[in-house]
Amino acid sequence: MAQECAMPSPRFDLIVFDWDGTLFDSTRLIARCIQSACADIGAAVPSDRDASFVIGLGLTEALRHAAPAVPSDRYRELAERYRHHYLSRQEEIVLFDGTLEMLQDLKARKHRLGVATGKTRRGLQAALDASPLRDLFDATRTADETRGKPDPLMLVELMHALDAEPSRTLMVGDTTHDLQLAANAGCASVAVAFGAHGHELFADHAPLHVAHSTAELAAWLAAHA
Repeated sequence: MAQECAMPSPRFDLIVFDWDGTLFDSTRLIARCIQSACADIGAAVPSDRDASFVIGLGLTEALRHAAPAVPSDRYRELAERYRHHYLSRQEEIVLFDGTLEMLQDLKARKHRLGVATGKTRRGLQAALDASPLRDLFDATRTADETRGKPDPLMLVELMHALDAEPSRTLMVGDTTHDLQLAANAGCASVAVAFGAHGHELFADHAPLHVAHSTAELAAWLAAHA
């Protein structure tokens, strides 16, 4: 009688994903909303590259980097204009093709899944409620309830909540902020090159892999995670 082949043990117990630009195709919209907010208050409008680079940071920090000439007492107004533009267009944001199936496969293989994002808790909850992903994550952290990227606290809290060791935790993200977050928390990382930051920026952060599509990311995770 032939013996059944046991499924190999996973390398990573916990896989944590960034949200915007990693799971959702939102980079272009977020950059446009940052630019529109700056224009609304008469500030210099950042380039596409500069507006995209800050994605993944908490909103206040992102706007501070994208619009450094804006006086600090006007950042609240700038944030309000950003939210206005984002909320009026958020229905344009869609999952990257294959994302749902990738996450479902990881859950079926008994990985614990988390989210570490620069969004607010309110913003993430609204996005989860409106998406088919809401029941797939075991824990999530947002920039307004802990420290923003690349401070390691967000990832440390997720590991603690889900009883995972750094050596058994993988961070997946589209920015150097995500990769540095992983490094600061003592975790491995995988980069995706279809979000906010170009692949040429990732080399110094030594991700295990750089995926150029969700299909490539899913294949790598199936083979190596």
